[in-house]
Amino acid sequence: MSTPAFVPGLELSRRFHAEAVSPLLETAAPGIPYSAARIGPGSEVLGYDTARSADHEWGPRLQVFLRAQDIPRHAGRIAHVLSEHLPKTFHGWPTHFAPTGETRDIRVMRATDGPVHHRVEVTDVSSWFTDTLGFDPTHAITTTHWLATPTQRLAEVTAGAVFHDGLHALVPARATLRWYPHDLWLHVLARQWQRVSHEEAFVGRCGEVGDELGSAVVAARLTRHLMRLCLLMDRRYPPYGKWLGSAFARTTAGDNLTPILRAALAATDWHDREHHLAAAYETVAGLHNRLGLTDRIDPTTRPYHSRPFRVLRAERFAQALTARVADRSIRELPLPQP
Repeated sequence: MSTPAFVPGLELSRRFHAEAVSPLLETAAPGIPYSAARIGPGSEVLGYDTARSADHEWGPRLQVFLRAQDIPRHAGRIAHVLSEHLPKTFHGWPTHFAPTGETRDIRVMRATDGPVHHRVEVTDVSSWFTDTLGFDPTHAITTTHWLATPTQRLAEVTAGAVFHDGLHALVPARATLRWYPHDLWLHVLARQWQRVSHEEAFVGRCGEVGDELGSAVVAARLTRHLMRLCLLMDRRYPPYGKWLGSAFARTTAGDNLTPILRAALAATDWHDREHHLAAAYETVAGLHNRLGLTDRIDPTTRPYHSRPFRVLRAERFAQALTARVADRSIRELPLPQP
């Protein structure tokens, strides 16, 4: 079977719902309200999929959400009807997902003559979010919930698309999770600045003792901290390592900072490395000032105490942000330790 032209997975799933799944839901559970979406894990949810993504867990797939009370009676029938009556292919892509042989949990599109092992997940809103995040956003979300949840997971559940929300619960839940509450956002930003503060002097210190490899490793870690900081400033959840650069490129600072950070990472001498990082620090500090979250902070770099290493003294930004947190319970949360 020839491979069809690539189409972004989110658009494929949208068409799959409208043209194939939705009509069968009316047959399997007529009159039962439901919601449908493509959210959760998957490069297509974040908009980063390519033709390469089709090699596993990519294709015509989505979630169908029912009311919790309708799950016992209707979920099994819906899954069965879809298995028996979905088309074997959709716009040229198989709807059947077979094990890869490596593990039964990872499947790939394969042609079939029998029932379709589809990737239409039938669940309810509360259960799906609890399984995915560890808590249910249709109820109160605590500070612990926010801080204990990886930003990759928060990105996955707030990206993607809702195709139909007959339950009127999925869209509000995603809206609640769209971004941190204001005081918590300030705290998260302060934590990220503090991470920069912990290591900004080490690029020079490692280099001073002849450890260029160690200096480069520290510079790479600082680069990651700055990239995540820029995403947080843009009110975007930083994804995990595979997509961090792709996400950063779309930030407000991406165009200006990318060549500076690449130069820092390509440097073979700690003086050059420090020079480029200093330029990056000052750029990100300027972004902070433009947000207006605190009083203006001097964005220029300076020596590290009496030592000849160029730093921003990033803890100044962490302290200023923490001082602006009105919620005492958040203001007293500890910042990361070295």
